[in-house]
Order: sequence, then structure tokens, then C-alpha cells
Amino acid sequence: GTLLQNPLKHQLFTYEVAPVFVLLEYVTLKKMREIIGWQDGHGDGIFSPGGAISNMYAMLLARYKMFPEVKEKGMSSVPRLVAFTSEHSHFSIKKGAAALGIGTESVICIKADERGKMIPSDLERRIVEAKQKGYVPFFVSATAGTTVYGAFDPLMAIADICKKHDIWMHVDGAWGGSLLMSRKHRWKLNGVERANSMTWNPHKMMAVPLQCSALLVREEGLMQSCNQMQACYLFQQDKQYDLSYDTGDKALQCGRHVDIFKLWLMWRAKGTIGFEAQIDKCLELSEYLYNKIKDREGYEMVFDGKPQHTNVCFWYLPPGVRYLEDKVEKMKRLHKVAPVIKARMMEYGTTMVSYQPQGDKVNFFRMVISNPAATFEDIDFLIEEIERLGQDL
Repeated sequence: GTLLQNPLKHQLFTYEVAPVFVLLEYVTLKKMREIIGWQDGHGDGIFSPGGAISNMYAMLLARYKMFPEVKEKGMSSVPRLVAFTSEHSHFSIKKGAAALGIGTESVICIKADERGKMIPSDLERRIVEAKQKGYVPFFVSATAGTTVYGAFDPLMAIADICKKHDIWMHVDGAWGGSLLMSRKHRWKLNGVERANSMTWNPHKMMAVPLQCSALLVREEGLMQSCNQMQACYLFQQDKQYDLSYDTGDKALQCGRHVDIFKLWLMWRAKGTIGFEAQIDKCLELSEYLYNKIKDREGYEMVFDGKPQHTNVCFWYLPPGVRYLEDKVEKMKRLHKVAPVIKARMMEYGTTMVSYQPQGDKVNFFRMVISNPAATFEDIDFLIEEIERLGQDL
């Protein structure tokens, strides 16, 4: 009867109510840990409701690892903790710090270089500074695939610093983690095997239906001791099977959605080779876009060099803005271009590309390719469409 379980109705917290899904989760997480590069796939992990929650789990574990008493006694029992992340990192790091009672002011943003990568020397400087003030650095979140530029922080250098100062190293690979599936691109995550934890969202680059986000942890048993409450009405300790299969007590939720089923099914169907081909194709399309517009009249790249992920960031300068001499006036006008073109795109319903400012840079387009059905013709169409919709601006 177990195979007749309805995955849409199912709860995932004990082996006896969801034996098939508990085992699918077990084998898939192990496989993901092997791909990260942890010895024999050892460690732990959980599927959570999105990358923000996975990042929060990592922060929770890092705090517990350093100060186990915080679980019973709360934040008043520990010194002032500080976390570090890049200024280009996802807002979920600060959100997690707020939720865990650490506070957003305790998250120190480290400078990124012009390509959007965290600068290791600045990280080290800020760690030393925090220690001198009497704070306790407990968590560094490196980003593999930043939201805007698609940048990969230098994980090896960050791992060296974390090791030297004895700080938990987390890799937020929600967006870029899937590049581990590609032999051609996985070098961008060199050093990830030295991290204590990693967030990896198959629902992004691997195109698994939402939601499917995993937190992977190098140390086995830590999630259990950090989160378990041993509720006697659910996790009885005298059952007839191996209790390590009761994964519910290491989660913050009680009943969990069966996110694993979609990933397992797709992996069985496509295979690792299929995922790899899909990821390589998306990166090839973004490189094609970059090569087409980098020297094209009216286009300007936001940062130099080939993008590392599928985020292609550029300005389109319409003829009316292109030849303006006054720099200030030019930037003021350019800032308004992307929002107008985007609005027209939505009206015509032909394409959709997001835009945003970043630091001192005015609004630019950020084309992100993650749909494996996209083609080279689609990219050609996109370029012509931007020009058509913006020619009169």
C-alpha cells in the first residue's frame, strides 16, 4: 500500500506515515552531499520552504554549534554575536538574523569588487575589528551566484579565513549551487566542500517546480540535537524501526510538504547528464546574449567580462540618450529608460526582463536565463524587441 500514498496530501515527519518519501529524501540528500564533495556523502540535510528558510536553518545551526545553551536559555545567555555576508548577498541573511533574535545590525556587510564578488581581505579586516570590540563572529555566508550580478564569492579564500578564526562557513548557493551538476562550470564553486553548510535550490536553475530547496550540513546529528523536542506523542523512542528515519524532529516545522518527490522524479527521468545538459545550455544562451550585445551600438555592459552565471546585466541607450554630452543629464534620462521599456514589454506581452539599480548605478536590465526551452532565436528576438520598444525614448 505504501506506493499508493498521495504525495500532494502527504506529511513528512515520521517514517511510518511516509516511508517512501523519507527514504527518497535520505538518498537524494546523500547524493547532493556527494556532489558537494563531502566524504562519502556524510552529513545531514533537510528540504525547507525556500532558500530564505534554508539560510535561516544554517544560522540557527551555527549559533547552536558555538553556544548549545542558547536552545534552552535564549539569547540573553550568549555574548553579542555577529554574522558576515557580502553587500551583494540576498536579503534573507538579515531576515534570518531578525527572526532568530540576533538582529539585523549584527549582520556585517562585506565589500564586493566590481564584478560583485566578496573581497576576502575586507572580510578578514571586519572579523578582526568585531573581535576587538568584544563581539563574537559566529557565521559567514558566502554567496554562490548573487541575485543581481550572478557572482560567485571566492570560496577557497573565505574558507581559509573561516578556518583561521574558527567561524561556521555557509554557502548560499540557492541560485548558483546547481552549477555543481555541470562538469564545465562547477569550478566556480571550488572550495564549497570546505563549507559547514550549503543552501541549494533545485527549483531555480534545475527547473524543479516550486518549492524545492535543500539545506545540506557537513556535520551529522547536529540538526537533530539543535532542533529536537522529542515530543512523546509523535516521536516515540520505543518504536520497532531505526529512529534515525524519523526526520521530523530535526525540522522547525512539524508536518512538511513532500518537496523531495518532484526532484527525485526529475532526477530519475533526466539523470545527472540531463540536468547537466540543461544547465550548460542556459549558460551557453547567456554567453550568446553577452557576445551579441557587448559591442552592439546602443548597449553597454554593467560590468566588464563574461558573466559567470546566466545573469546578463546591461543598459540599453536609446538614440535620444546615446549622444548626450552632459553626464548627469544622461544618467538621469537613462535611469528612466528600463522601466518604460519593461512596462511596454508587459503591455505587448512579448517578453519580460527585470531591471534594477545597484549602488550608484542607474536602472539596468538583468536578463536571467533559466528556462531550458529558450533558444538562440529567442535571444535574437529579445534584442530586437528592446530596440523596437525603446527607439523613441
